[in-house]
Amino acid sequence: MRRIRAEMLSRVYDVLVGRGCLAGLGAELARRCPGGRAVVCCDENVGPLHLEEVRSSLRTAGYEVSHIVIPAGERQKSLARAEELYGVLYDRGVRRGDTIVALGGGVIGDLAGFVAATFQRGVRLVQVPTTLLAQVDAAVGGKVAVDFRAGKNYVGTFYQPWLVYIDVAVLETLPARELRSGAAEVAKYALLGGGELLDGVERLAAGPLTAARVSQELVTRCVESKVAVVASDEREETGARAVLNLGHTIGHAVEAATAFTRYTHGEAVGLGLRAGLWLSRRLCGLDSAEEGRGQVLLDGLGLPQRLDAVPIDAVCDLIRRDKKAGRDGVGYVLLEALGSPRLDVRVPPELEREVVEWLVKR
Repeated sequence: MRRIRAEMLSRVYDVLVGRGCLAGLGAELARRCPGGRAVVCCDENVGPLHLEEVRSSLRTAGYEVSHIVIPAGERQKSLARAEELYGVLYDRGVRRGDTIVALGGGVIGDLAGFVAATFQRGVRLVQVPTTLLAQVDAAVGGKVAVDFRAGKNYVGTFYQPWLVYIDVAVLETLPARELRSGAAEVAKYALLGGGELLDGVERLAAGPLTAARVSQELVTRCVESKVAVVASDEREETGARAVLNLGHTIGHAVEAATAFTRYTHGEAVGLGLRAGLWLSRRLCGLDSAEEGRGQVLLDGLGLPQRLDAVPIDAVCDLIRRDKKAGRDGVGYVLLEALGSPRLDVRVPPELEREVVEWLVKR
């Protein structure tokens, strides 16, 4: 079991990464937050696969266990669904000293995390991510939110968990599309970090993308990268955390323009990373060979190569509505070289449109 210590101003907690370790969750949680109620929140896809093992582990560790199962999909990340969960917790008598266990991917982690952060002004939260995307990114760092209208994560806050517990073996239950989706966030950390991490992800991309080839070490390295960034800017106040937005400005716009139905989050981020590489060569001096190296990496991970049947005007409009946009537009994260990001790059509207057109026509 690998242990990464996340030392935040609001809370210090562990991220534990293992393989075949899901049954040990209860014992690890009891060392940190003994006793009380534990409410496991998951969706209809994850429930049949992992819920009973998690419930059993928590019961054995002395918790009074119940669960909530909701439908799967991005549309569940809503204020209406959050209100429904508040009602369930209220009826069950959940108190601040009890624990919500978010068992699932990024949607469950964000939704259950938002509910935990706001119910009674905060109950304990444990993240147990079951997708690659959540394991390397979404479950770590304390950002919890729901979507609002066409805005991705428009209503949210920062709320650090008491524990993040990662079992890499559960990735073997993922559909291939979900595994590829998570690979987009792995690629993001490779492009940001360069060096050995980039080399390792290129080795992963050189062969078939299977759960067995996603190593405990690779997940750990990505988590370490995110923890280092978040620890320096827990609440997005210094600007350092913005580096994690590589590929996300256009990615979020693509998701919203398709009503969160055509592309998974990771697929949309993959398209955003392609656009980011294209813009980086034109605005930040990224060498064309390095741009090509980045595009080949995304190809090898099986991420979408072009934006299909999406109105260009809609994507451009939604970029300007990005929640991080200021009066002078959005500050992009781009690359001067692989492993050397530049923050707050202003992209002229005409170039913004040109890169979206490039995604559609390539």
